[in-house]
Amino acid sequence: MSFEAANADSVGVDREQRKTALLGFVIDAIGYGLASAAALGVDYGLLVLLVGRFGMHYLVAASLSFSAGLVVAYTLSTTFVFKGRAKYSAGGELLGFVLTGLAGLALNQLLLYAFVDGVHIPVQFAKAPTACLVFTFNFLTRRTMLFSAERRQAR
Repeated sequence: MSFEAANADSVGVDREQRKTALLGFVIDAIGYGLASAAALGVDYGLLVLLVGRFGMHYLVAASLSFSAGLVVAYTLSTTFVFKGRAKYSAGGELLGFVLTGLAGLALNQLLLYAFVDGVHIPVQFAKAPTACLVFTFNFLTRRTMLFSAERRQAR
């Protein structure tokens, strides 16, 4: 086989691997997006309830509501999105999910504080851009650090 033919075969394989990796990323992003939408529903609903109905300070309410959403996100993500692709044991996976969740919570609190106290946007509206940024951070962090990008038969 000539060098050109071997190189052409290699380029075709590389292209297929990139296409497969991109497809896997898109599928994970959509699945994680759906799981996160459910988690956001819990997070946002509880935030509005705790602030509006019970008069709780928005940062305390945001911590509680974000934590409830984290439980939903973890359950749905490990059951449906990243099923069978953990890089670590179940305990290590949970710990990693919680640690990235705590980093997401810190980012959530910082952004809410900036939007509510800094820019004076009502918390109900400040949650939207905050949720988008935290979603992106959490997805990229979790997919990179906790779950293998390889597609496995368990899916």
